[in-house]
Amino acid sequence: MKIEREIEDFDSLGENHVGTSSDTPLRADAFKLTKEEKIDIIKDDVRHIMETLGLDLTDDSLQGTPNRVAKMFVKEIFGGLDPENKPSASTFDNKYKYGEMLVEKNITVYSTCEHHLLPIVGKAHVAYISNGTVVGLSKMNRIVDYFSKRPQVQERLTIQIVEELQKVLNTKDVACVIDAKHLCVNSRGIRDTESSTVTSEFGGKFKNNKTRREFLDYIKLDTQF
Repeated sequence: MKIEREIEDFDSLGENHVGTSSDTPLRADAFKLTKEEKIDIIKDDVRHIMETLGLDLTDDSLQGTPNRVAKMFVKEIFGGLDPENKPSASTFDNKYKYGEMLVEKNITVYSTCEHHLLPIVGKAHVAYISNGTVVGLSKMNRIVDYFSKRPQVQERLTIQIVEELQKVLNTKDVACVIDAKHLCVNSRGIRDTESSTVTSEFGGKFKNNKTRREFLDYIKLDTQF
């Protein structure tokens, strides 16, 4: 009975998106193992899960699955955990003196819910106002992609994108809105296939109602994607 109560408590914490900081929770020894060592360990764990479920891993269709899943975890969908994959974001002088906001909208978000390890799929809309420097447009997409490729909650992802661009551009004037579907809601539990989750983070001038309204008008947020 005690164990059942503890499991229920953990499940309810996850559903409520409880978090302790904007940093992804990583152990101090997170990068002690090489990528290949991690793949070998995860491969065995996936094999154990599949065998526990009763699957026959001698079948041609299933025998390569543990290795495929392990490589996907380490090198693809959770590749944003590795600092080596962090995109370099070179900045340039704003020589043309563009002083209005720059908006990059409809950036594709593929992430993974850290509570059930199910996909989060949506769009990110990012904006900044230059204080003298600009960043290449593709780097904004790459920053979104990097922080998406890790177990996430959408609130943290939104904050991480803004904080990274604030560092890169040396300005607080950065904003991000994410509209995404969570398969932990759409495919299990309540199974609401129509709902999506919208989060936002506004820094600097974007906290001003007029500037924030301008940004939201630019992106014309449409939750049907």
